[in-house]
Amino acid sequence: MSFSHSELDFLFAHPELITSAEQLTLSKKSMLADIATLRKTAGNHARALVEIVLARRAASKKMDPAVAHNWWADSDAVQQATPEGVAEWRAKHLASLGVGWVHDVTCSVGTELRILHAEGVDAVGSDVDVTRLRMAKRNVAPVGVFCADATRPATSAPVVVADPARRNSSGRISSLADVVPSVEDLLAAYPARTEFAIKCAPGIDFNDVREWAGMVDVVSVDRQVKEACVYTPGLMAGAGGGRFGPVVGDLSATACAAVGPGAEGGVFREGNKLLMRAVVLRAEAAPQIVTSTMDDNVGEGAPGKYIIDPDGAIVRAGLVRHYAAQHGLWQLDHRIAYLTGDVVPAGERGFRVLEEVPPKQLRGALAARGVGTLEILVRGVDVDPDVLRKKLKLKGAQQATVVLTRVGSAATAFICEVERG
Repeated sequence: MSFSHSELDFLFAHPELITSAEQLTLSKKSMLADIATLRKTAGNHARALVEIVLARRAASKKMDPAVAHNWWADSDAVQQATPEGVAEWRAKHLASLGVGWVHDVTCSVGTELRILHAEGVDAVGSDVDVTRLRMAKRNVAPVGVFCADATRPATSAPVVVADPARRNSSGRISSLADVVPSVEDLLAAYPARTEFAIKCAPGIDFNDVREWAGMVDVVSVDRQVKEACVYTPGLMAGAGGGRFGPVVGDLSATACAAVGPGAEGGVFREGNKLLMRAVVLRAEAAPQIVTSTMDDNVGEGAPGKYIIDPDGAIVRAGLVRHYAAQHGLWQLDHRIAYLTGDVVPAGERGFRVLEEVPPKQLRGALAARGVGTLEILVRGVDVDPDVLRKKLKLKGAQQATVVLTRVGSAATAFICEVERG
């Protein structure tokens, strides 16, 4: 819930009360008692103390906890904020192209601005929400922020970063025409030479951006798909050395290699063909990039030793075949995202196939193996895993994974055990 101006004034003036509130549990069970405690010192501002503490706790899961501890935000702003690793990937990409000045036109409390500034990119931020701008000024003091409508250009920055609102009272918005501001309005408002990095829901239809976009990054963090970022052609990987100056930064070699041979120093774009990239971010691991320029010549075949479930970013970006070719895998069925092979890619989780059975025989096969704990993965068949688990009436001490999918015209169940690559 957002803060009023008077609540922000109170919080800015009383950091010691925030410190005291941080000592409280603030759980559903303790909330009434905790609020009663806070009212003794904060009166009607007790709600604001609860909000800032809960927002900071939530922020610590998206950003460096040391930064989150002093971060100014409400819970809605935190929920909408880009995870730190995703913002860092985008900032490094822009820096690698030589981008020196960026205007974040939906800056909220400054999450993206902090990362851009840390990467050495000059940035300025604006938003229509004045209370969030007040918090942004505290969060990113070295960066200028001001109130402005995203569809009314207020700077001459060559690059605009935007994160249109993807939620309303009805829930998530998947259509680019319905986000606020709409992508069409954003593009129309700025000079033709302006380049854009527009954050979108990863489930959008990428055919809707082909007329104006050059590249799409679909990014996941620890196997959870977080966002798609749509870039105009001048911000494609390998587009440095042009209007933004020479390619600089640690990402330049990676960015150019990711689009394939011959891309360095120029934009790789063929007609209205998008460069698609799946960016897989994992804790304590180098980013994994799969692109649409990679070989996708893979076939279908019988199950190998393992079944592989590609990262969601790879699936959403439509790069399952490219990933398979990269790792010597093949498809069980060309319509299904599951892959198979005799080796598990390094750092990935694979499912060693123990037995293949028709779904009607699954209960008996699991009972024979003494399986009591079961992970159920489903693609291409109309099965609810929770409903299926109840029907199986599992008993036993063993664990297993069932991969239920369609191969050809029939549904098939693979009983597996997990192995790490």
